[in-house]
Amino acid sequence: MKIHLDLDCYFVSAERTRYPFLKGKNVVVVKSSDKHIFSHNSKKQSVMVGDTGAFNSVLEFKNNFSADHITNAWKNEFIDKDTGDIHGIVIAKSYECKKFGIKTGTHLKDAITMCNSRGEELYIIPSDHLFYQEISIKLKQYLELKIPLLEQYSIDEFFGDLDGYVKDEDTYEFIKELRDDILNKFDLPITIGASKSKWIAKLITDRVKPFGVFALPQQYVEAYTFNIPIEEFPGIGRKIEKKLKERKIDTLGKVRNVPWILFEYGKTGVQLYNRILGIDNEKVIPYHTRKGIGISRNFQAIVSRDEVYRRVTILARYLSYTVSKLNLNPTTFYFKIRYQYGVKNSQSITVNRLFNEKFLLDLAKTMIAKLDNHKSYKIHYIAISASNFITPSNLKTFDLIEYKNDTKYASLQTQMDKLRDKYGVDTIRYANEQLVG
Repeated sequence: MKIHLDLDCYFVSAERTRYPFLKGKNVVVVKSSDKHIFSHNSKKQSVMVGDTGAFNSVLEFKNNFSADHITNAWKNEFIDKDTGDIHGIVIAKSYECKKFGIKTGTHLKDAITMCNSRGEELYIIPSDHLFYQEISIKLKQYLELKIPLLEQYSIDEFFGDLDGYVKDEDTYEFIKELRDDILNKFDLPITIGASKSKWIAKLITDRVKPFGVFALPQQYVEAYTFNIPIEEFPGIGRKIEKKLKERKIDTLGKVRNVPWILFEYGKTGVQLYNRILGIDNEKVIPYHTRKGIGISRNFQAIVSRDEVYRRVTILARYLSYTVSKLNLNPTTFYFKIRYQYGVKNSQSITVNRLFNEKFLLDLAKTMIAKLDNHKSYKIHYIAISASNFITPSNLKTFDLIEYKNDTKYASLQTQMDKLRDKYGVDTIRYANEQLVG
């Protein structure tokens, strides 16, 4: 059988491992604009996370919150010193918060009101993604010793393949013991589902949370899924959901009888139909090739274009360092800005160049200037990403005119990265990063 492992309320559970007094309390983990990356402080304590898989960030910042003051740390992070306004978004909540209606994406100000209106206290913890990544890496290393084939699906989800290692009839006892071991060793509650299909296993974990285990033999898949609403199945997006419901097809059991509707979406639709039936036979993939890497930040809206370009420089520098450390050579680059009034602009460009930091900085400034067609609007979001990497199966011919200079700058970057490795990513910065805007 294949199994799906999903950590329960992961960010909250991770915080409870170091702050046990939060167990059983109403807890939310909150994120807002990043105060680290655009800071003028040269000691931001950024950390390159080595083994994060294809889906997770590889560059994070250390939080320096005192354990004695963690319950008040949010006030400095999410309360505006000038106006007193509360900002921030809930990115994780404990199960105890469900009764208040708090959800992922709820504004912190609203979450506080929703909890306090019931006469209860809400514990607010600023997010610490470096800490969450570190725990995820340790858990993955442990799971690799317990499961023959392991695939990391996200920071808090894994797939495993037990075929040839655990008999089908012994799967339930195996995953129950594994769940209990993870709780004992890591103090992390986890839910595990098992089935012949990866995606039926994932469906199971969503339904038996929290701290559940369930193994579903193939002959019972049809009965188990018959009355499950279609929106609960992983992979059925809003577009397909809308099309099915227009035809009064609202359960997985009904989908079985209308394969042609999904087949209209070609290979993707056939794959989704097989997943619903639990006959997809998709393999657990131990390693996903990284298809892209990016960096983006929300921040309080600013009108100064000098400050905008300062931030573009910082983002491009961090992305360049990450690309270099992963030994990648991207050829397609994507840029996006978002204004305070909801207006946004984006564009991608493909350039076959030997990657180096100067090239990316110059390209980023040029592209952002091109996208910025509302000069009087304040900007509150910038994103830069890179993809279409050169590989043995995806070779490119470099721009010969620029190759000589690119080689020189790539060599220079190698030397700069050695200093950054030793003294920190912000050891070498650019003059315009010192501007205060």
